[in-house]
Amino acid sequence: MAMQGSEKSSRRGRRSTTMDGMPLNDMPWWRWRAQVRSALHMLSDPVFQRERWLAGDAGFGDVTDAVYRLVEDTWLDNWSAEKYIGTIFRDSGEAALVDLAVLRVLRIMHQVGPDAPVSAYLEHHGWPEAVRAAREAHVRLALNDGDEPEAPPRPLEVLERLTQAR
Repeated sequence: MAMQGSEKSSRRGRRSTTMDGMPLNDMPWWRWRAQVRSALHMLSDPVFQRERWLAGDAGFGDVTDAVYRLVEDTWLDNWSAEKYIGTIFRDSGEAALVDLAVLRVLRIMHQVGPDAPVSAYLEHHGWPEAVRAAREAHVRLALNDGDEPEAPPRPLEVLERLTQAR
C-alpha cells in the first residue's frame, strides 16, 4: 500500500523529498539511478577528466570506476536500459540515451582494457563520441531530476553519503 501512495503522489506532480536536489521516492531504484548519473556525469565532462582523472585525484575514482558504476547493478552491459523504464529511467528517451552512452564507453573499454591508464581512454579515437553520448544522457537525466547539468561532478564520498540507506 505504501508504494501505491508514493506512486499516486508522484503522478499528481508533487515532488518527493530530495537528496541534494534529486527526488528520492519518485523513482523506485533511485540509488541505482544516482550511480548511473554519477558515472554519466564524469564520463561526459572532458575538463573534469583532465583535471581529476589525469591528475590522479583519488576522490573521484577513474574511468574504470565510472564504467563500473554505470553497469554494476543495472547490467547495462548485458541488456537494454529499456528494461528499467519506470524504475531507474523515466522514459524511453532516457533509456535510449543511456544505452548509446553505455555502448560507446564499453566499446572503448574492451579495446583499451579495464586496467589501461586514463590517458589511453582519453586519447582513443572514439572517446569524443563516447563523451558526447554520455553528455546527452547526463543532461537529460539531470534536467528530468530538476538538477543543474553544468554543476561539476561530485566526489565519490558525496555519492556514497547520498546513497546510504536511511
